[in-house]
Amino acid sequence: MFDRLTLPLMCAPMSFASSVPLATACCHAGVIGGWQGGTITPFELFEDYLTALADTGGAPPIVNMPARWGSDPAGADRLALLERYRVPLVLSSLGDPSALVERVHGWGGRVVHDVTTMKHAEKAIAAGADGLMLTCAGAGGHTGFLTPMAFVPAVRGMFGGLLIVAGGIADAHGIAAALALGGDIACMGTRFIATPESGVVEGHRTMIPTVGADDIVASAAMNGVPAHWMRQSIEAVGLDAKALPNVRSPMPEGVMPWRDIWSAGQSVGLIDAVEPVAALVARLKAEFEALPPGPDWRARLTAIEAGWA
Repeated sequence: MFDRLTLPLMCAPMSFASSVPLATACCHAGVIGGWQGGTITPFELFEDYLTALADTGGAPPIVNMPARWGSDPAGADRLALLERYRVPLVLSSLGDPSALVERVHGWGGRVVHDVTTMKHAEKAIAAGADGLMLTCAGAGGHTGFLTPMAFVPAVRGMFGGLLIVAGGIADAHGIAAALALGGDIACMGTRFIATPESGVVEGHRTMIPTVGADDIVASAAMNGVPAHWMRQSIEAVGLDAKALPNVRSPMPEGVMPWRDIWSAGQSVGLIDAVEPVAALVARLKAEFEALPPGPDWRARLTAIEAGWA
């Protein structure tokens, strides 16, 4: 599946930002198209994704699901659809992925587990995950707090499988850095929010190129889990960005995090325009190939995929 990649790059699954047009545009452009398959996605739209992505002829898609759905009846209908469409990659999060790994392996798919700590990386490896997504400091939405300079090499030292590196990446230098640290694929989220294809409201999309890293606020006030938000969107709903408690707190009436308070990572300062996916990927490819040669990412991914056979 990785032989169809234009770049060692993945678009992150993101609440509200994931959309069928975004995922399909990414796959057509040759980067892994991530989409959010959890409860935020209605069941009808879930199948729309699968239908649209069934045969893009491009890079593989990856769907994000709660790890518990491997054994929880709440996820049975969605897992059945994933099996019917033989989805190649599943990104699991929040829990033990062992049951999900067994189920996905049954149809020939592979599971990447999202982790933010060494402890969780070790548990995911023990559970049989085929790969890990290391969500590092600087990521938008639910963020990690470990620097990739320490996190990625430490995990690579104990794990030979697929490593996807996320957090603060928005340009070709970030992709190259992820590979140099021992990663196999870089993951961008915020950069893909600022595309016409993303599912966010227009204000979210257009705010990203206007703000900088100092405008990113880390807080658990919105839903109880530390995440990064744009200060201007916090203030727009009447909250004081400097006085947010670091525990889940009541929001103003009618305000929903992600829909009304907008998430972004520290890479916002590297984004200066809303850009269509095809043009964005073409530009990143040209800039990446103009850099000094780094690790042979294609050979590495070929070896990983051969090991899965």
